[in-house]
Amino acid sequence: MNEEFWNQIKSKYQLGKLIYGTVEAHTPFGVFVDIGDEKVRGIIQITDFLDTGSMTPEMYPDIGSSVGAVVVGYTEDDRNQIWLSVKPSVLQKSLVKLKLPVANQL
Repeated sequence: MNEEFWNQIKSKYQLGKLIYGTVEAHTPFGVFVDIGDEKVRGIIQITDFLDTGSMTPEMYPDIGSSVGAVVVGYTEDDRNQIWLSVKPSVLQKSLVKLKLPVANQL
């Protein structure tokens, strides 16, 4: 796909944006998510499920189940994938915009 296509996709599915989809397939490296766009599909890698501990394919959400995930990247080749994360820390940052004080400069 060309640069214009990816610019449109990146505008629609911005990094850090929470999106929703349906789990459509399991693989040893993660799950594919139907995000309702025939041009691209979502993927949650096995490393993007938990902040700590080990995730296994047996722990994946069921095929057909709904999932909310945060956009964390893109595969800009013929696979047309949007990388998603459901790590609690990533979801928290997307859902709650904290106003943290800036550390004093020394």
